[in-house]
Amino acid sequence: MKKKHKSQPQEVDIEQKQQDLTKLLDIVEKDIDNLVAIRLSAEREAGKHQQIIERVTYNLLGRPYTLYAIMLIVLCWIIYNIACPIFGLQRLDPPPFSDLQGLVSFIALLTTTAVLITQNRQGKLDDQRSHLDLEMSMLVERKVSKVIELLEELRRDMPTVKDRHDTQAEIMKESADPAQVLSTFQQNYEDVVNGEQAPF
Repeated sequence: MKKKHKSQPQEVDIEQKQQDLTKLLDIVEKDIDNLVAIRLSAEREAGKHQQIIERVTYNLLGRPYTLYAIMLIVLCWIIYNIACPIFGLQRLDPPPFSDLQGLVSFIALLTTTAVLITQNRQGKLDDQRSHLDLEMSMLVERKVSKVIELLEELRRDMPTVKDRHDTQAEIMKESADPAQVLSTFQQNYEDVVNGEQAPF
């Protein structure tokens, strides 16, 4: 009887832990679904031409074998045009290979433009993520400030806890002003930079 009495609380604890773990996994899964929805929304906003250029950039231009292929083509082009007179063939592009230079310059222009187009949209997405991170950080900071404030009120209201003045808690109850923090950071940074450059 005693063994059964002891095992029941353990089974209840295990079931409770499993339920808590399931709730936690549900929360994580919901967060992942939200992040996927944000990503899909950003992808849908991109136009058809943008998507094509990004696919070409990621799947073709941004691969190591593309570099190897370009080097191989250029090398074969040069060797063919140098070896043609030996075998009595007509050169396609005699040295200094002006046609090859023009082709390489044109491909470099297209590649640079495609990369810039891709980076431009990625930069906008990064800005959105940065703003989202900032908003979430500010929200968390406000919540933490509120929790500290409530804990301080609870401490003052509890008769069993000795009342004392906590300067740090009083300061931490106030939410930080982002504009003031940025201004202070900028001022301190400029002071350090000007201080380092002063001897020179």
